[in-house]
Amino acid sequence: MEQFGQEFLNLDVMAKVAPFLLQGLLQTLLLCSFLIPIGLVSGILVMLLTTSPYRLLRWPAIAAVDFFRAFPPLVLLVFVYAGLPFIGLRVPALVAVAVAFLINSASYYGEIYRAGMVSVPKGQREAARSTGLSATQTLLYVTLPQAIRNVLPDLLSNTVELVKLTTLASVISVPELLHSANLARSLTYNSSPLILAAIIYLLLLLPIVRLIARLEHRL
Repeated sequence: MEQFGQEFLNLDVMAKVAPFLLQGLLQTLLLCSFLIPIGLVSGILVMLLTTSPYRLLRWPAIAAVDFFRAFPPLVLLVFVYAGLPFIGLRVPALVAVAVAFLINSASYYGEIYRAGMVSVPKGQREAARSTGLSATQTLLYVTLPQAIRNVLPDLLSNTVELVKLTTLASVISVPELLHSANLARSLTYNSSPLILAAIIYLLLLLPIVRLIARLEHRL
């Protein structure tokens, strides 16, 4: 048991590597501050395409969403980062992470929004249009707010998954939290930095998980 504690719960090692891991945490927060808002907005655009009355827009959008939801995000990340240079497109690691995860998250957010739109009774739209609101005004002021409220726990759950998804960025050496913890582990020959990184993720995400539980209970 003592050997286990020295290998995984060494407080001295954790204290030494904590500043280094905090730098990785800042990089993770930077990624999330970009990916989450852009993913939420892109999801609305995806939802509008998948629910479009025009088949030429709807069916390709549905096919793309199904494909990227089924496609492994790690493979997509490696393809964007290492595959695009073969066709003459070289992208920095951070840009590759942003593009790959944005495609993945927009697909999931889009499906969540679509489920929310389906949950809004058709009579709501008809009543809004009968008052003189345009289709765009009806979407912005009537149906979309109700749809978001209905699927808010799902949106937050997907956001939590997106934060955890950023750990895959370590595969292409983006210096986020997990990459920093792995580097610290290799330098200290001790696994305690990984446990410290897990604790940081837990402290970061546990309040959101509890909020989701309360929202699900209330809604």
